[in-house]
Amino acid sequence: MNARPPASTMPSHRLSVAPMMDWTDRHDRYFLRLISKRTRLYTEMVTTGAILYGDKPRHLDFSKEEHPLALQLGGSDPAQLAECVRIAEQWGYDEVNLNVGCPSDRVQNGMFGACLMAKPDLVARCVEAMRGATRLPVTVKHRLGIDDLDSYDLLTRFVRTVSGAGCDTFIVHARKAFLQGLSPKENREIPPLRYEWVRQLKADFPHLTLSLNGGVKSLEEARAHLEWADGVMIGREAYQNPYMLALADSVIFGETAPAPTRRQVVESLQPYVEELLARGEYLSRVTRHILGLFAGLPGARGWRRVLSERANKPGAGLEVLRDALAQVPAHVLDAPATPSPSGAVPGSRSEGVSDGVQAQPAALAQEALEPSAQRRV
Repeated sequence: MNARPPASTMPSHRLSVAPMMDWTDRHDRYFLRLISKRTRLYTEMVTTGAILYGDKPRHLDFSKEEHPLALQLGGSDPAQLAECVRIAEQWGYDEVNLNVGCPSDRVQNGMFGACLMAKPDLVARCVEAMRGATRLPVTVKHRLGIDDLDSYDLLTRFVRTVSGAGCDTFIVHARKAFLQGLSPKENREIPPLRYEWVRQLKADFPHLTLSLNGGVKSLEEARAHLEWADGVMIGREAYQNPYMLALADSVIFGETAPAPTRRQVVESLQPYVEELLARGEYLSRVTRHILGLFAGLPGARGWRRVLSERANKPGAGLEVLRDALAQVPAHVLDAPATPSPSGAVPGSRSEGVSDGVQAQPAALAQEALEPSAQRRV
């Protein structure tokens, strides 16, 4: 369990990295924290069943360096969610977020995720139970709507109902979700983005904290949205091109400390890797998350090749990380993070992985009840 930092030192929701299954595990979050100290991080979605009936340390443990950190829960039973929130507070999390946005079949079968958009009264009961069980902030991440339930009036009814139960922070994925006919990946790409709905939502509910999620690929875009939104949540781009966050502390939060270079990020990661290896873990548990550190830059292909071919082998150690680093020219390793004319960090690629960076496929969701079926994190 980890003590929370004083409230005065905890960043706001101005910038955050989205919860992403199979991606934002504790190793990825530690790595991202080396790049940005202020960006708020979220766990992968963890089901209530995994916490109540599974291996709690395996699902909930994290490093103190990851603060500020939110736990995202998947569930729809108010009593179970309340108990999980109590546990989350004991574990030292800074926030608990309820998933009302995931559209996968397995999540629907567990009666949580995006299908809850059709049941605002149930979501309100869940929020009320969660808030009654903790002093932590309880937030909701949701879509604009689902299937044919996608009018602005229904969206406002959802927000009004849930906020009436005490939720004052909503993270809005600016797309609807199709519960049938589209895969989770397609649901992140095919439904059109409707930023104007989220902007109108902020105008209609000015007393609420609203963060925008969906399609944001640069700090420049985030800063533009922050002219009207309270926060911006970045998803896949922050995973596939993590160094885009290097200027977040200065550009978004007004910090004056210089951003770390890519070499400094890797060097700072090494003690963490040493501890992991000492526990008998594979090097690839960490290195699979750092393949995109040099996305679009000279040496990126060699960096990925060494890590991809050698990190998952028994006995692979820090020498693999050092050999991968040797594939990258010194001027790239030591280049300061400076804004390009477009406002993005040099070397960032708005098209994400088009230069060949491939992340592992994301799992759709965790099983709701059987701990034996829970993926190891």
